[in-house]
Parts: sequence; C-alpha cells; structure tokens
Amino acid sequence: MKVLIVEDEVLAQQELNWLIKEHSQMEVVGTFDDGMDVLRYLQHHEVDAIFLDINIPSLDGVLLAQNISKFAHKPFIVFITAWKEHAVEAFELEAFDYILKPYQESRIIGMLQKLETAFQQQNAPAAANTPGREALTVNLVKDERIIVTDVNDIYYAEAHEKMTFVYTRREAYVMSMNITEFCHRLPESHFFRCHRSYCVNLSKIREIEPWFNNTYILRLQDLEFQVPVSRSKVKEFRQLMRL
Repeated sequence: MKVLIVEDEVLAQQELNWLIKEHSQMEVVGTFDDGMDVLRYLQHHEVDAIFLDINIPSLDGVLLAQNISKFAHKPFIVFITAWKEHAVEAFELEAFDYILKPYQESRIIGMLQKLETAFQQQNAPAAANTPGREALTVNLVKDERIIVTDVNDIYYAEAHEKMTFVYTRREAYVMSMNITEFCHRLPESHFFRCHRSYCVNLSKIREIEPWFNNTYILRLQDLEFQVPVSRSKVKEFRQLMRL
C-alpha cells in the first residue's frame, strides 16, 4: 500500500512517518509540504492513501482533497490537522478519517489498522473492479469527528427534515444529508427503506409484529425503539422476508 504524507511541519512529518512505518505495512513513497507539488506528483503517480494536513502552502488540504476526489483513481484521504472546524467538509469529501493534532499514538495505530483493512477489502480478488460492489464501511460524524463504522453496526436511520439520525447499539449520529442520500451509501442487500422516514438493517430485526392497515412494526435486537413499515413498502418487505 503506497501512501503520501503532506505536512509542512518537519517534526510532525517525521513523527507520522515513523508511526506509519512502525505500525503498518504501508510504504511512504513521498513526503510533501506544498499542495501544488502534491497535485503535480499525482498527475504521474498513483497512491493508495494520503495523510493530509489542511494548513499547507499554495493549495490548502481541503482544496487539494476536492481536486483529488475528481480523479479516476481516488486514494483514501486521512486529514491530520489542528483545525476542528473542517470536519464537516472532510466528511462531505468522504475522507476516511479526521485526526486532530497533537497525535495520540493509539488513535493513529487504530486508524492505520482500519485503513489497511479497508484497502484489503477494496482490493479483494473476488470483489475488485466488479460493478455494484457494496460498501463495507460508512463514515459517520460525531462531535466533529469522522467515525469509520462497519455497516453491520448500524441498526436503523431516521429522517429529520434535511438531516438523518443514524443509530448503532450504543451511539447516535447526526448526518447533514437527507435519508435518501444516506441510504444510497448503504448496501442494498443489508438495508431496506421501510418507510419514507426510516431505513432498517434487515439483520437486526428481532420481531415482525402486525400493525393496523396490514402493515408491520419491527422490533430490533438490543433496542427498545420500534421501526414502522409503511403501506407502500409492505409488499416489497414481505417478499424480502419471505412472509
């Protein structure tokens, strides 16, 4: 796995380089302190991930990531910065992670492990370059942090006007997108849009209870909350669940 470090503080650059080499199998193929230099490099080289500071000369990290997001080959982007306020922008760019300085070694190690796993899944022979390949993880936002989450940990999502609330067993996340957009990021084989306001993880359904007008209420594992199935979705739901 080939990676770049883009950081204009020499000590921070050296520390991150050491952590990557010490705790992963990644190969650091270049270090840069200027955004335009990175863009020129990427015109002739492909890398698998970029560790990117935001406050860098010529072209800041957010603008650089916006340019990179248009590439045919899109490397994973990990923002490592002292600036909390860019977390939402990072999420919108589908950054893999957003880590605040000063570095916490345990946080970096955890991120590196998840990144290598995501890279291996992305390049698994059975799934590589096949149309319709489904995402195994999704980025969720909490307290200005991007949390890389296994989709199987998500129980359901609920629409709140232009926002979407996403629930795992112990956490709730607020996403700055509507539920339709969020559901498109989830694998169709695991999640079902059971109601205009709800999307449910089929594997988390514990009980299917008949409700009025021939609809259903879904009771989920580990949670007290009940998810409704709307009349317009009943037929499709029955087919999925073989009722």
